[in-house]
Amino acid sequence: YVAENVRFLRDNFEEVQPLLTSYIDLLQAYRSTGDDPDSIDAFEQILNGIELDYLVEEIPNVIRQTLEGTSRVSEIVQAMKELSHPGTEKKVLLDITKAVTSTIIVATKEWKDVAEIATEFDPNLPQVPCHASELNQVLLNLLVNAAQAIRENGQKGKITISTRLDGEWAEIRIADTGPGIPDSARSKIFDPFFTTKAVGKGTGQGLALAHFIVVQKHGGSITFETEVGKGTTFRVILPESSP
Repeated sequence: YVAENVRFLRDNFEEVQPLLTSYIDLLQAYRSTGDDPDSIDAFEQILNGIELDYLVEEIPNVIRQTLEGTSRVSEIVQAMKELSHPGTEKKVLLDITKAVTSTIIVATKEWKDVAEIATEFDPNLPQVPCHASELNQVLLNLLVNAAQAIRENGQKGKITISTRLDGEWAEIRIADTGPGIPDSARSKIFDPFFTTKAVGKGTGQGLALAHFIVVQKHGGSITFETEVGKGTTFRVILPESSP
């Protein structure tokens, strides 16, 4: 509704702009005749009061930015609807590429200031039977964790999300350029309530929940590769078809 009204303003203001320019040209021509100076002065006073030149230049910019904003809001709302779709006991076919894209949009606030996102999607990856809302939560947890890990470095990094079909398995990788996971934490990374974050910064439930959803509810696996000072890659493996 908002976007359609702004488009109406844009299209019609584009038609009004030449008329405003012609008014100014006509005013200058009329002043050169010397006729009715009082009317000309009154018109110019109104014209100066509204700063017409400024408005003619800036209104199109404001309309363009508003349309960009409404488009962005629309993308976010759609992505949130897809990620929060009510779960069911029965698996449904999920487009993994679309799910990852929606997750990236929803989590923008977490990563935009600390990392750039790169995606490498397998165009041949079929839809995968999943509990959609729960797998979306796994993707969101892993992406947010990657962004928070990079934030610890204090400099902008990179998150790479890739998908591929490996035989009868669908693979999702989320790699970050964060500080990596220390040796002392690796064996406990999927334990409930264990976290490497500072007190008050993490609940220690995100990865434990991800492990339960992927392994217990989908019959898949979730593993990681990490190197201190280099970063971490989480690897989610899902069966391409229901068992």
